[in-house]
Amino acid sequence: MPKVCEFYGIRIYFYFEDHPPPHFHAFYGEHEARVAIDSLEIIAGFLPIRAYALVVEWALIHRADLRRAWDQASKPGAVDPIDPLP
Repeated sequence: MPKVCEFYGIRIYFYFEDHPPPHFHAFYGEHEARVAIDSLEIIAGFLPIRAYALVVEWALIHRADLRRAWDQASKPGAVDPIDPLP
Protein backbone atom coordinates (compact mmCIF):
# COMPACT_ATOMS: atom_id res chain seq x y z
CA MET A 1 0.00 0.00 0.00
CA PRO A 2 2.15 2.90 -1.20
CA LYS A 3 1.62 6.38 0.19
CA VAL A 4 1.81 8.80 -2.74
CA CYS A 5 1.24 12.09 -0.93
CA GLU A 6 0.73 13.79 2.41
CA PHE A 7 -0.49 17.33 3.08
CA TYR A 8 -2.26 19.11 5.95
CA GLY A 9 -2.52 15.86 7.89
CA ILE A 10 -4.16 14.06 4.94
CA ARG A 11 -2.46 10.94 3.60
CA ILE A 12 -3.18 9.54 0.13
CA TYR A 13 -2.63 5.86 -0.63
CA PHE A 14 -3.21 3.37 -3.43
CA TYR A 15 -3.66 -0.33 -2.78
CA PHE A 16 -1.93 -2.75 -5.14
CA GLU A 17 -4.29 -4.56 -7.53
CA ASP A 18 -7.32 -2.74 -6.09
CA HIS A 19 -10.79 -3.20 -7.59
CA PRO A 20 -12.44 -0.75 -10.03
CA PRO A 21 -13.59 1.96 -10.32
CA PRO A 22 -10.24 3.80 -10.25
CA HIS A 23 -9.92 5.41 -6.82
CA PHE A 24 -7.51 6.36 -4.08
CA HIS A 25 -7.69 6.11 -0.31
CA ALA A 26 -7.58 9.31 1.73
CA PHE A 27 -6.90 9.20 5.48
CA TYR A 28 -7.40 12.05 7.89
CA GLY A 29 -7.05 11.26 11.59
CA GLU A 30 -9.30 8.27 12.28
CA HIS A 31 -11.28 8.84 9.08
CA GLU A 32 -10.79 7.02 5.77
CA ALA A 33 -12.54 7.45 2.44
CA ARG A 34 -12.23 5.90 -0.99
CA VAL A 35 -12.43 8.68 -3.58
CA ALA A 36 -13.21 8.02 -7.24
CA ILE A 37 -10.61 9.55 -9.54
CA ASP A 38 -13.05 10.47 -12.32
CA SER A 39 -15.87 12.03 -10.27
CA LEU A 40 -13.93 12.82 -7.05
CA GLU A 41 -16.95 11.56 -5.11
CA ILE A 42 -16.52 9.56 -1.93
CA ILE A 43 -17.51 6.02 -2.86
CA ALA A 44 -16.97 4.58 0.62
CA GLY A 45 -16.08 5.92 4.03
CA PHE A 46 -16.11 9.46 5.35
CA LEU A 47 -13.94 12.56 5.58
CA PRO A 48 -14.76 15.77 7.44
CA ILE A 49 -15.96 18.48 5.04
CA ARG A 50 -12.77 20.59 5.24
CA ALA A 51 -10.49 17.58 4.67
CA TYR A 52 -12.64 16.44 1.75
CA ALA A 53 -12.50 19.93 0.21
CA LEU A 54 -8.69 19.87 0.42
CA VAL A 55 -8.60 16.39 -1.14
CA VAL A 56 -10.78 17.57 -4.03
CA GLU A 57 -8.66 20.71 -4.54
CA TRP A 58 -5.50 18.58 -4.62
CA ALA A 59 -7.04 15.90 -6.88
CA LEU A 60 -8.24 18.46 -9.43
CA ILE A 61 -4.66 19.67 -9.81
CA HIS A 62 -3.25 16.12 -10.03
CA ARG A 63 -5.92 14.16 -11.91
CA ALA A 64 -3.45 12.91 -14.58
CA ASP A 65 -0.98 11.91 -11.84
CA LEU A 66 -3.75 10.01 -10.05
CA ARG A 67 -4.64 8.08 -13.20
CA ARG A 68 -0.97 7.21 -13.70
CA ALA A 69 -0.66 6.08 -10.07
CA TRP A 70 -3.79 3.90 -10.46
CA ASP A 71 -2.18 2.23 -13.49
CA GLN A 72 1.12 1.77 -11.64
CA ALA A 73 -0.67 0.25 -8.63
CA SER A 74 -2.44 -2.28 -10.85
CA LYS A 75 0.70 -4.38 -10.43
CA PRO A 76 3.21 -4.59 -7.58
CA GLY A 77 6.07 -2.17 -7.93
CA ALA A 78 6.88 1.48 -7.44
CA VAL A 79 4.16 4.09 -7.55
CA ASP A 80 5.41 7.61 -8.24
CA PRO A 81 4.85 10.19 -5.50
CA ILE A 82 2.52 13.10 -6.22
CA ASP A 83 3.25 16.65 -5.08
CA PRO A 84 1.21 17.98 -2.13
CA LEU A 85 -0.89 21.12 -2.08
CA PRO A 86 1.35 24.20 -1.90
